Amino acid sequence: MDWYLKVLKNYATFDGRARRKEYWMFALFNVIISIVLGIIDSAVIKQPILQAVYGIGTLLPSLAVSVRRMHDIGKSGWVLLLAFIPLIGAIILLIWSATDSTPGPNQYGPNPKGM
Repeated sequence: MDWYLKVLKNYATFDGRARRKEYWMFALFNVIISIVLGIIDSAVIKQPILQAVYGIGTLLPSLAVSVRRMHDIGKSGWVLLLAFIPLIGAIILLIWSATDSTPGPNQYGPNPKGM
């Protein structure tokens, strides 16, 4: 849960680097919360209002942590635009998101692992 809150505290920080663990723990909690809100929406409200509000509220932190994740492997945040290429772009971004950090400091800052 600390990783999720760390991303929310740095919600608009696009510089620096984010470890794999920070990125994937945020993604995991994001999916879990979305599922729970979806269940509440369908059971109580009958429309995806809570889920939509949550999605809009976490859009900027999700984008920021994704940019920092790309910085961690030595890529520009602009490579996230590959997501607009159907299927291939998503596969490339998934592989890069699972790639280990660039050892030592890079042009985006020191290694968050402390190596």
